[in-house]
Amino acid sequence: MDIVLALKAIIMGLVEGFTEFLPISSTGHLILTEHLLGFHGMEEKMKVFEIVIQAGAMLAVIWEYRARIAAVLAGLFSDKLQQRFALNVAIAFLPAAILGLVFAHAIKAVLFAPVPVALAFIIGGFVILWVEAREKKNPAMARITSVDQITPLDALKIGLAQAFALIPGTSRSGATIMGSMIFGFSRQVATEFSFFLAIPTLLGATVYSLYKERALLSAADLPLFTVGTISAFISAFLCVRWLLRYISSHTFTVFAWYRIAFGLLVLATAYTGAVTWAE
Repeated sequence: MDIVLALKAIIMGLVEGFTEFLPISSTGHLILTEHLLGFHGMEEKMKVFEIVIQAGAMLAVIWEYRARIAAVLAGLFSDKLQQRFALNVAIAFLPAAILGLVFAHAIKAVLFAPVPVALAFIIGGFVILWVEAREKKNPAMARITSVDQITPLDALKIGLAQAFALIPGTSRSGATIMGSMIFGFSRQVATEFSFFLAIPTLLGATVYSLYKERALLSAADLPLFTVGTISAFISAFLCVRWLLRYISSHTFTVFAWYRIAFGLLVLATAYTGAVTWAE
């Protein structure tokens, strides 16, 4: 494998891992990084690559929460607490999965353009600022302080919130975390449930997308995909660990201002033609 191509794969994996679970949209950052690294003539192959490295980020969450996941699997047919947890994750997963299957093509055709993506970044930033201001005004409003307190109705609400992430630039983690906080989750529980929800969401998206793009798969690409996936796993693991510590004493406000700045960057680079913001 070409050493330069391997380094590019590592960088793409790092970007995926460090942005997938932060409320800043991994898709937008991957587009920008892909352009800056100069993957000219490899656009179709990069679609598959970006799908595969998502699995690395997902595996990082599975490893971080392996004890809870093992407990859920062990008690799936005998423990009511674990059964309810699994049911909640499944319920929260369904809205985005169903709407994605029905509207994904139309959404990409209409909204995957510089202005809609930039607006999603900027609007998402202001939503975070509003949610955090609301939280600061009434810090005791959180009624759910453990993932085991989540009800099926709560899970459905979070699933509907996650569906907004079908809009390019919105951020899956941002939609689920902010939606959870609006519906009364503590910041910690909102973040943790977002991690758990990422497992079926990223797994489903990876399997479905790989099936659709199976004609582009080649055994010759395995080393490149392996390097990128490992890079995404390591960076996502570090990011998850860091984020859990960070939110114990900080808000998401810094990510809001970052989103607004990044949205303006999208507009500026699109207007000047410096970056081609396409799928």
